[in-house]
Amino acid sequence: MAAALMANTLYSLGFVLEKRALTSLPEVTIREPARLLRLVLGSPLWIGGSLALAAGFAAQLVVYRTLPIAAAQGIFVSGLVLLVLLSSRLLGEETTGRERYALGAILGALLMVVLSLDERTDTVSQAAPYPLILLVCVPSLAAGVWLYGSAERRARHRHRMPTTGVEYGVAVGLLYGVSSLAIKGVSSHLTASGPLGAVTGILRSPYPYLLLFTGAFGLVMSQAALQRCRASLIVPVCTTVTCLFTAVLGTLSFGEALPHDPLHLALRLAGTALAVTVLLSMPRHDPSPAQPPIGTKELTPP
Repeated sequence: MAAALMANTLYSLGFVLEKRALTSLPEVTIREPARLLRLVLGSPLWIGGSLALAAGFAAQLVVYRTLPIAAAQGIFVSGLVLLVLLSSRLLGEETTGRERYALGAILGALLMVVLSLDERTDTVSQAAPYPLILLVCVPSLAAGVWLYGSAERRARHRHRMPTTGVEYGVAVGLLYGVSSLAIKGVSSHLTASGPLGAVTGILRSPYPYLLLFTGAFGLVMSQAALQRCRASLIVPVCTTVTCLFTAVLGTLSFGEALPHDPLHLALRLAGTALAVTVLLSMPRHDPSPAQPPIGTKELTPP
């Protein structure tokens, strides 16, 4: 329990530190990835945020060795609330009433999915057909890159409305969802007899190459999006998409059966439907700055 709370704190603090570092850097773009990496690696604050994320990953490994997956996920979901609080306190980000209700609904949806898990009856598969994995992952990667590029093109319009970053969060979430499936696939090869057999099996699979792609593109895309948008919105959206992608397509790809109990099945389906509905209904633009009343003149300093 202590390790899970520590992982939540480190993950949330890491994203907030990276966001704060990015706000003081020149504008970064995915069209100049080398410049982006040079800028962020030259920021001690950003490096501190990355180290916090790495420490959170280490704490998460401890959690998975000591707590059931269902219990761990239930605690990790609460980290979204901590992230919103830290973003408000340390970054001065404000969420609208509609967004707060949406985030609360997303938390409820993810908790419903977690409550649908039953470790006594749920089966854990260790392998999936490579053609099926590629059939799921390649279109998802293409959709994520296309959605991100579409959001970037709209952001360059001079008279655009301020975007909330939902599209960015969904795009990056798709990439991280593919990464989660690749990690699941790599773990299946670690049970091979001997280190040489495990390494050979991994290199012959598509998983390390999917990880390389999602790692490189995910880093550049997430940092550019985090600089433009509020961390209190983009990170929860990204986390939700990643979780749903892994839960739904991972279950189908690795042949893990849906719950047989009617209550657990209803919770999983209802939670998935609620999260998707909330994502589709979230505002795509921030409110425009208040305009002065008609007929009044804007005062300028002498």
